[in-house]
Amino acid sequence: MRNLSREFAERLQRSNIRPTYPRIKVLEYLAVKMTHPTVDEIYSCLVKEIPTLSKTTVYNTLKNFVDVGLAKIVVIEENEMRYDVIMHKHGHFKCESCGAIYDFALDIEAIQAEGLAHFKIKEKNVLFYGICLHCITTEQEEN
Repeated sequence: MRNLSREFAERLQRSNIRPTYPRIKVLEYLAVKMTHPTVDEIYSCLVKEIPTLSKTTVYNTLKNFVDVGLAKIVVIEENEMRYDVIMHKHGHFKCESCGAIYDFALDIEAIQAEGLAHFKIKEKNVLFYGICLHCITTEQEEN
């Protein structure tokens, strides 16, 4: 795990962010967990390892990551911001049963929207809702 932390520290340095221990751990959490976490989820997990960590530090760290292109904000539900370190364009699927969020490959640029020919589209997002394979399998096994 030490080499992994060094890799994240180097990634921060290349983005002109000073690689403090909390910043390294937040980036590591995003990259290893891949769960599209909220600030609260990141804080709850990391405060066990870093007792002096504050939610403000997590929030400010994530804002810095977004500003330099290390992470992006993903809005799945109207009232919560989640964070993603996969920067290439892709879609998201949210399981309505377990709440897990999955990434899937998608050619977002190929999506055509009729009636927007003269609009300036700044961003395209694709979000599907449904039941994931794990929940479907679990439900079938219980029946």
